[in-house]
Amino acid sequence: MHSRCIRPASCRTLAPFGGFGLAVILLLLLLAMAFAPTFHAHAHEGHIDGPAAPAAQTGLPRLATKSESYELVALLDGKQLTIYLDRFADNTPVTDANIGVAIEGETIAAERNPDGTYGVTSNLLGGRGFVELVFDIKGPEADDLLIGKLWVASDADNPSGTTAWFGRASSALRHGAEEHLVLIGLVAFCGVAIGFALRPRRRVIAPSILMLTIASVGLAMTEPSALAHEGHEHGDDAKALATPGDTARRLPNGQVFAPKPMQRILEIRTAIAKSETVAKPVALVGRVIGNPNRSGIVQSITGGRVIAPEQGLPRLGQSVAKGDLLALVEPAMPIADRTTISERAGELEQLIAMAEAKLKRLRPLVERGVTPQSQLIDAETELEGLHRRRDVIRETRVSSEDLRAPIDGVVAVSRVVSGQVVQAQDLLFQIVDPKTLWVEAYDYGNTDPATLQHATAAVAGNSPLKLTFQGWSRTLQQQATVLQFAITDPPPSIRVGQPVTVSAQLDETVTGVIVSRDAIVRSGNGEAMIWRHVEPEHFEARPVRTVPLDAARVLIVGGVGDGDRVVVRGAELINQIR
Repeated sequence: MHSRCIRPASCRTLAPFGGFGLAVILLLLLLAMAFAPTFHAHAHEGHIDGPAAPAAQTGLPRLATKSESYELVALLDGKQLTIYLDRFADNTPVTDANIGVAIEGETIAAERNPDGTYGVTSNLLGGRGFVELVFDIKGPEADDLLIGKLWVASDADNPSGTTAWFGRASSALRHGAEEHLVLIGLVAFCGVAIGFALRPRRRVIAPSILMLTIASVGLAMTEPSALAHEGHEHGDDAKALATPGDTARRLPNGQVFAPKPMQRILEIRTAIAKSETVAKPVALVGRVIGNPNRSGIVQSITGGRVIAPEQGLPRLGQSVAKGDLLALVEPAMPIADRTTISERAGELEQLIAMAEAKLKRLRPLVERGVTPQSQLIDAETELEGLHRRRDVIRETRVSSEDLRAPIDGVVAVSRVVSGQVVQAQDLLFQIVDPKTLWVEAYDYGNTDPATLQHATAAVAGNSPLKLTFQGWSRTLQQQATVLQFAITDPPPSIRVGQPVTVSAQLDETVTGVIVSRDAIVRSGNGEAMIWRHVEPEHFEARPVRTVPLDAARVLIVGGVGDGDRVVVRGAELINQIR
């Protein structure tokens, strides 16, 4: 007679699993419990969860908010809150406003700092978690009310800045492949392994699969709503948690993070884009030339050796008057010419001696009345002519050519030194009047010069130059039409020959956004782009298509919409941030 073991109901319930199956199922449950606490807090790169605090926060805690009138950034350092208030339209600092800060029902008046910021000190800022701040702004231009949340974290939250080992392991395991394929494959592998291990015991297969299903469902239901892909945001508190630090940097999404303190130093300014319809612009290349009626060049006719006058050679930039002696040129004489002149001089000396002897004989005869007075006069005249011919030959051998200033002006070119040998028609000096300069532009298209209006010239380092149209050539020069403009009130620093860009307007019209030339920068591939001010401390690059409008402005005809805040000062500095 066999004895039967009478077991309690609980024992009979667990018996089908056996020792091995029960151990495996318990292991899976422990894994599920280990993975569950860290699953809901993890997000992909670039994700910002709603009310949860960031695992690691670099830089000072900050709050950024904006309205139609102002944008505000608050930085918390201990219990000291520093407030940066700027105008929304142009990003200029607002330093004369009155700001009241409400913290948990207590309102504190912000103090103005000498650097243009505002400061608030409160013990209510020394805790941890989210703190809602209400900023009551009363400014000279507009009154406004801004609300934001600031995350305040204590040093004891995570002193080492790291998570537990099981948290790091679970994070690496869950995000090892897209959509957590590693975790799903692990669960499936364990199920298959248990199935093979318990094949002789068919009664335990169904309970094992049931427990695995329960564990998988438990893992899948642990706060899946917090998972987000790159660039996705949840909740209104995302901006309070986005703290990339206190150093300017380029973010993974291509935007540039520029802290407000740095914006104040670089004087970043913006303008709100607004489309306008203006006359179609045209751009021409050109150069500065002298006024043909108020400029001149000095050349030698014969060439020779340069001799400095008593006052010395003129220097560059020296003012001269018309007729002033600039230099002397001693003509060069070949040996054959010298011989011929010497022979001719000898003949004249001989003739002079004969004429003087003849005159000496005639005077006594004329005095005695033997010879008529007319013969004496003829001899004297002949001797005087011989003397003049001798003087001319002497001057031809030793006289120098005088080089004088043709107009009143300044010396723009000086290419001589004392003792230099120059050739005929060499350019030795150029005199220009700096108050009456012109611009010569070249049109390689089919622009009708008669339709050009409001011409200006852009010169590097100078303000735009206003031009007055003078005329254009009826013949092409190197396949270009030459146009000449007079500069109205040219600046003293402009130079003859300096390249310029001439901008003018035609009769046609075009629509676009007008910005200053400083707003346009170049990307790494040479593409024109502007920087948009998308958030108080974030800037976004956008490629644009532009045409020159005048010497100081360009017209954006594509890439910018109305209402965009475009950086018009400091764009090149933002473009250099990496």
